[in-house]
Amino acid sequence: MQKVFSELTDAFRKHKGILSKEQYQHIVTRHTTLLEDSDIVFILLQASGYPIVQIEEGYMLKTYFTPFADQKYCVIDIETNGSKPGTSQVIEIGAIMFQNGKIIDHYETFVECAYLPEYITKITGIEPIDLIDAPTRKEALIGLRHFMKDAIFVAHNADFDYGFLNASFERFGLGNIGNPKLCTIDLAKRTFKSERYGLAYLIDFLEIKTATHHRAYSDALCALKVMEKSIQTLPKTIKTVDELLDFSRSSKKERRVKKEKNKVQ
Repeated sequence: MQKVFSELTDAFRKHKGILSKEQYQHIVTRHTTLLEDSDIVFILLQASGYPIVQIEEGYMLKTYFTPFADQKYCVIDIETNGSKPGTSQVIEIGAIMFQNGKIIDHYETFVECAYLPEYITKITGIEPIDLIDAPTRKEALIGLRHFMKDAIFVAHNADFDYGFLNASFERFGLGNIGNPKLCTIDLAKRTFKSERYGLAYLIDFLEIKTATHHRAYSDALCALKVMEKSIQTLPKTIKTVDELLDFSRSSKKERRVKKEKNKVQ
């Protein structure tokens, strides 16, 4: 499904946020099986958190039109008992739903785990007893899936959290994560100067007072603070969610070209 997400997003951007039924079907039919059709793929896309809706003209990518302030952002951090999803698992999830400058909801849970290395306990402070009788991995992941809906997936070093969780979702038959991804490291590097952009450094640099580093909810809250700092200094030309996502991944050359183009206009 990741190829479908990517191809659809590229096509939506090329066609200003809207695809005809024919354009949509041309993309998704390349990734269907005999047991699927374009309508089933649409249901799977929405279930995965991909922000697509059906309209009279065909299909619309919601993030292309939504003002970035109005968008829901699910800021996530996970703690794990190792670095590789194939041999490790999530042991704690912390997620914050943020919209219009406010925290509107949160999701926090330990995850049942039979093996917790001592070095993980030293780093996180999580003890084996904390994980006894916690929700199973599948239960915790289903809870996160329901919580995220089609919000933007936000994390500090998002590739790790996104990739680890996506592999975990697949392992338990929960499909892929289709939510668009925003990395607060990438965004921070493009909006304010700092000697380093690791979360531990930024906690001190931004004087974040509520931090308990290497705990999921606390680190998610810190990532949110970094995101808020970045939003304060965004270029005024950025209006929509899609423009924000594009900016967060842009090169210096791309940003310079856009700045010069806006000056001409």
